[in-house]
Amino acid sequence: MNVLFITSSRIGDAVLSTGLLAHILQKHPDARLTVVCGPLPAALFEGLPQRETLIVLEKKQWNAHWLGLWTKVAGRRWDMVVDLRNSAVSRLIRARRRYVYSGAIDRTRHKVEQNAAVMGLAQVPAPTLWFTEAQKQKAAALIPAAGGKVLGIGPTANWAAKTWPAENFIALVNILTAADGILPGARVAVFAAPGEEKEARRVLSAVPKERQLDVIGRADPGTAAAALARCAFYVGNDSGLMHCAAAVGVPTLGLFGPSWPHLYRPWGTRTAYAATPQNYDELIDFEGYDPAKTGTLMSSLTVEKAVESARKLGL
Repeated sequence: MNVLFITSSRIGDAVLSTGLLAHILQKHPDARLTVVCGPLPAALFEGLPQRETLIVLEKKQWNAHWLGLWTKVAGRRWDMVVDLRNSAVSRLIRARRRYVYSGAIDRTRHKVEQNAAVMGLAQVPAPTLWFTEAQKQKAAALIPAAGGKVLGIGPTANWAAKTWPAENFIALVNILTAADGILPGARVAVFAAPGEEKEARRVLSAVPKERQLDVIGRADPGTAAAALARCAFYVGNDSGLMHCAAAVGVPTLGLFGPSWPHLYRPWGTRTAYAATPQNYDELIDFEGYDPAKTGTLMSSLTVEKAVESARKLGL
């Protein structure tokens, strides 16, 4: 059974789409999967079982990347096409079944639920990630098993406004790893993508050196997700890393400010979130708003509230 799966160019959205892949694998053990995604999340699909092809879609002028994709997939008859990008490609190729995201904006349901609706699923499959042996080995080198439990921290995001202040992360780490904390004496792994090193190193440097684990700019998203799977707990801003942590089953606390938790909170039974008192619209003044010059909009989220939310997870 030949399946074409077209998913997001963003890490978080790509992770949230993986529940559909898990569903397809369960229902169709003979499926041969071709996954199309952007460059950033590509490493997340390297370990996907029964993956036949991974097509990395590089954005080009005049939407020429879609024409390039069509030339790669049009010569084959597909048994199933799942298109979460609402592209013309999925409508211009031969397919027995098509499930195409309509492109309509839905502000009422979580993105995972919206994805399930594309395929008409009554049960919502949870996001799932799979890893290659090489990714597992690199993750083990970054976070060795010896040394006790690990608290994962993600103090960065792709937008400065969505980042909780570094001093708050430092205070939270101190509370969670204190003698009376939920992870006393835990090692602390700080995660960040290349280009986000400055704020992440502020947090890492505040941890006693013998308990530091440096995963800052040192892993592709697939390897970083495999490293997250070795943590006992993860706390981070609303980002792709947060969704990776939840997808690998790690208890996850997401921190939210100018984004919508009801749409993008971490998904799973072992997840929670803490948010600023103000919602997205209240935090952002669209009159003259310049995202390039704006720092954090999350200062009103207190450390105490984050600690309270972490403790409710019952680790």
